[in-house]
Amino acid sequence: MPVPEHRIGDLARLPTHLVDVRDAPPDVFEDLGTVDWASLSWESLGRPYRVEKWARGRFDWEARHGEPLPVKEGWTLFNRSFQRLFDTDVPAAQARVRGELGGALARLDLHEARETLAELLRLTVWNRAHRIEDAVWDPRGKRALFGGLALHAPRILYLGASDGYEGMQLAAMYPGARVVLVDYDPWCVEGRFGAFPERYPFLGEDPATGGKRVWYREEMDLTYEVSDIRDLRYGREFDVVLSVGLLEHFPDEHKPLAFEMHRRFLKPGGWAVMTTPRNQLRGRLFYDVMSDVMNFGYRELMDVRQFGRYAWENGFDVRRAGVIKAHNGLVAQAR
Repeated sequence: MPVPEHRIGDLARLPTHLVDVRDAPPDVFEDLGTVDWASLSWESLGRPYRVEKWARGRFDWEARHGEPLPVKEGWTLFNRSFQRLFDTDVPAAQARVRGELGGALARLDLHEARETLAELLRLTVWNRAHRIEDAVWDPRGKRALFGGLALHAPRILYLGASDGYEGMQLAAMYPGARVVLVDYDPWCVEGRFGAFPERYPFLGEDPATGGKRVWYREEMDLTYEVSDIRDLRYGREFDVVLSVGLLEHFPDEHKPLAFEMHRRFLKPGGWAVMTTPRNQLRGRLFYDVMSDVMNFGYRELMDVRQFGRYAWENGFDVRRAGVIKAHNGLVAQAR
């Protein structure tokens, strides 16, 4: 086993991300408490907020091809665009763009100044969300959401895994886990999962001592499978089926299929762990400012009661529901 580079309690802001291995409470999770999900009505809840400010890359693709952007193609464009943010040395990029803005203003090039100012705003929002608030990976909130499932060396299936972050967090929390990461964009294997920082520390459990320890991805049993979820050949063999930011890409007529994708792989009594982006002002502003980076396909923002109602009406009993920094979280079991 490699010599750990991080200790429990470490907190460090790196050029591309935050390292947070604090173990002191509180982990950020607001539990919704006990809700009678069957009693909630869509008339009282309202429907999720639809994000409809699109990336220029979507319009460019449609202009070149003369047809609507296909869902799968939109996902590949999103993955590459989003990963560029994770790869960015934010302080260095901010300094570069400020210099470019000053040059444009000195030349009275208002078009370039406007474009450069928009890039600076995106970098500022990304810096706040990812390097300061740590709301994208959100290790403390996700540990609180994922905890207490009484799992021993579980099999975990992560649907729409992208960089695999949450699958690795679960593996650290439940030692001996075997995690299958699934995404239908083959570029994710190297371009997102492969680009994930190897020495990023995950706080988890130490089976040898019963205490806490730091884990790294190279110590985990992780398999990456490139596949459309609908083509997977697994049976009901997983203790946990996980998705993070998946359900909001399905309009109402397709949500039953999305929930069935979780149910079909769960062992009896297994856990479906799901998140969606929260409908809050900062979330709406994020997807507005970051539209050129994020908005290539259908996306909703919902509140946790809407999310829980969708789960209940699609055959799941909600065991835990609440909010973390940027997401709603549900832990549920199929009825």
